[in-house]
Amino acid sequence: MRVLIVFCHPVDDSFCAALRDTAVEVFRARGCEAKVLDLYAEKFDPVMGADERRTYNERAPQDPALQSHIEGLRWAEALVFVYPTWWYGLPAMLKGWLDRVWAKDVAFTFDGTRQSIQPLMGHISKIAVLTTCGAPWWWSVVVGQPGRKTIMRGIRALCGWRCRTLYLAHYLMDSSTPESRARFLRKVRARLERF
Repeated sequence: MRVLIVFCHPVDDSFCAALRDTAVEVFRARGCEAKVLDLYAEKFDPVMGADERRTYNERAPQDPALQSHIEGLRWAEALVFVYPTWWYGLPAMLKGWLDRVWAKDVAFTFDGTRQSIQPLMGHISKIAVLTTCGAPWWWSVVVGQPGRKTIMRGIRALCGWRCRTLYLAHYLMDSSTPESRARFLRKVRARLERF
């Protein structure tokens, strides 16, 4: 299986980096081809400009900087998103990546009506999210978990009909301990091995 790991964290030695490394190790040990897309390391530009927005509903993105990202999406059979949950949602960098790369004639087709949206990511059969959250799990639920819903519902809707999902979050990250982080890494490893 070809796995694209979309990593979004500005700090090289963050706990999210440990989550990324664990995912890479698990998938490669299972014989999968795993590639990491590091949005911060690549200095990905998350800002959609005026011209890009004006043509968004007309054609696939034309910016040459997006082509390797589009090729990565078309290559992948599984996606793993690794990011910190900030203000209950996705980091701006990751949201901008979704805005700019998951576009018309890449992730979906569209001829101007709501009923005309057709998914193009049917080759994606699995999506996993590995994230950290400063809030407790119950407060994240009260707030509505917008980041989780963006990927687990919105992005998943453009993927394969039977696309499996996995969402793992280390809550209370701001008050985490070495023990809680080690325990979460063990959980991530075990769940990804079964995924």
